[in-house]
Amino acid sequence: MARDSLTMAAIEPDVRVPGFADVLVAQARLRAHLAPTPLHHAERFGCWLKLENLQRTGSYKVRGALNALLAARERGDRRATIAASAGNHAQGLAWAAHRLGARAITVMPRCAPATKVAGVAHWGATVRLHGDGYDETKAFAAALAAQHDWRLLPAFDDADVIAGQGTVGLELAALVPDVVIVPIGGGGLAAGIALALKSLRGTRRLRVVGAQVEGVDAMARALRGEEARDPLPTLADGVRVKEAGRLTRRVLANLLDDIVIVREAELRETLVRLALEEHVIAEGAGALALAAGRRVAGRRKCAIVSGGNVDAGVLARLLAEERPRPPRRPRRRRHDETGDHTPRAAPAPSRAPLRPLPEELTA
Repeated sequence: MARDSLTMAAIEPDVRVPGFADVLVAQARLRAHLAPTPLHHAERFGCWLKLENLQRTGSYKVRGALNALLAARERGDRRATIAASAGNHAQGLAWAAHRLGARAITVMPRCAPATKVAGVAHWGATVRLHGDGYDETKAFAAALAAQHDWRLLPAFDDADVIAGQGTVGLELAALVPDVVIVPIGGGGLAAGIALALKSLRGTRRLRVVGAQVEGVDAMARALRGEEARDPLPTLADGVRVKEAGRLTRRVLANLLDDIVIVREAELRETLVRLALEEHVIAEGAGALALAAGRRVAGRRKCAIVSGGNVDAGVLARLLAEERPRPPRRPRRRRHDETGDHTPRAAPAPSRAPLRPLPEELTA
């Protein structure tokens, strides 16, 4: 994908592209406010999970929002901040503004999950419902920002936001994965993680693979040089954007290794299996990377569970309707004389007849 990098640089040569130093500074800023999220090994999936669904506000988005507010404060910009979001970026901004005593306004589409709207209001941010999708919401937020001289904080196409999301990658470094699968909407999380991991010594050879849903593949189309199109309805509302970020596209054109497109049915099944088998509650976008991970080979894979703010009614309906296929039977590994691990099928249960108990035990 590096072939597209020169084209993207020519489109916007003056836009500041974040670097590895920005991610390190973001980590220093956030350390006092946010704790690292845990890793979990999902044995039935053969994959590690980075549980960003356990982050403050239930999503990684709070990292970028808080880093952007802290960076703006360092620059002396104390204006009110407005953002357009399907839910998680709005909640992250609301929590960050509450933490710092700042004013925040969020514009959310009318179809936003009630759980996410309530989460924004809980932290004291002003909520405006407008439009039927993210792109309409974004245009309305931009108009309000210009009218009132508010600072417009993009959900993904911002250097400080990308650097904040990149702190997820720094936390993954100790795992030393060989492949990391990241859900992609506008590309902020994938750009930040790729920037962090591909810059660290010892992790430069790992692969960063994006995950998108069929019909909701703005970044894949953008990197191929194709025109944007209206996204289809999807369970993964958090990645449903019409246009990928221009800044994130510049980063990913150089650093992203591949993109896997999954079907909606695969996404639904993975979300249910996560809940039933791993006891991990994820929203649609949060289960997307793991759904794609079933098509990605790697000895030490890690999928980002990006968020857990799923609507209770949607989760209940999925649990009632979906019937996931049972996982394949695990194989045992035998240690031979050369030290190699040879996969072997688990032995069949013995069918020998049971011997009767001794008389002294049955008396």
